[in-house]
Amino acid sequence: MPIDAAKALAAEPRTGEISWNSKDVQLYHLGIGAGSHPGKPSPATDPDELRYTLESRLHVLPSFATVAGSGSPGVIGGLSMPGIDVDLAKVLHGGQSLIVHRPLPAQGTATATHRIAAVYDKGKAAVLVLRTEVADAEGPLWTNDAQIFVRGEGGWGGDRGPSARLEPPAGEPDRTVERPIREDQALLYRLSGDWNPLHADPEFAKVAGFERPILHGLCTYGITLKAVVDTLLGGDVTRVRSYVTRFAGVVYPGETLRIRMWHTPESTRVAVGAVERDDAPVLADTIVEHSDHSEHSEHAQH
Repeated sequence: MPIDAAKALAAEPRTGEISWNSKDVQLYHLGIGAGSHPGKPSPATDPDELRYTLESRLHVLPSFATVAGSGSPGVIGGLSMPGIDVDLAKVLHGGQSLIVHRPLPAQGTATATHRIAAVYDKGKAAVLVLRTEVADAEGPLWTNDAQIFVRGEGGWGGDRGPSARLEPPAGEPDRTVERPIREDQALLYRLSGDWNPLHADPEFAKVAGFERPILHGLCTYGITLKAVVDTLLGGDVTRVRSYVTRFAGVVYPGETLRIRMWHTPESTRVAVGAVERDDAPVLADTIVEHSDHSEHSEHAQH
């Protein structure tokens, strides 16, 4: 049995030190399209974009947590945990959630603790929930959960787990924006630590069943959060409380993302599709929880 659920859940967490600096943050922001905002006449020098790209005024988009201090993302590391022995070719990143305990610093050293938080039996697949909790000397910073589908590994009669599917948002979206994906977006994004050749090597992509290399799901995740922050939260990254999504489909570099948002004071529902493929779903069941502006206005000054 390649997945021993009891053994995986009982395993001791793995702990290690991670560190990052402003260059890592800037590289991540460039990898998700900062400085190339469509609709702005000079995006590279626009003050709203310089918040993401200039070290002297740097704000950290919370989704940076998915790459901070990383070689490969927790997804790959989690597959070498006790009780887990699976073929990487059968693995899909099914979803991601992030809880932000306080604003991310532009540089830092912290302790990351990784463990398998849940193992679900979906019949034809197993789902692993890989949890990473990160804290520095001042306390908790963030908690990341990656939901990993392993095809062909279900059927042992285990807990099916909760359904992540939500009712579709009602009514027309409050805002819709489009974000073009550059042809070299995946090549730039992978420099933040996800070296999977699926995102760069055409031969590898074909073997994996794709016509050409695909964009990282976590790159789309970052592009989408930046669009919500810039469009609805006044560019204030410190207002983000949590962010969850399900990866519903692929994106090819060169395509355009259509990001639709349904906004309330405390949360924004988001749906993302690929414009060139009739809005084929890319991110689904997506929610950004955020503070009302008034709660955080003091903090935003610091």
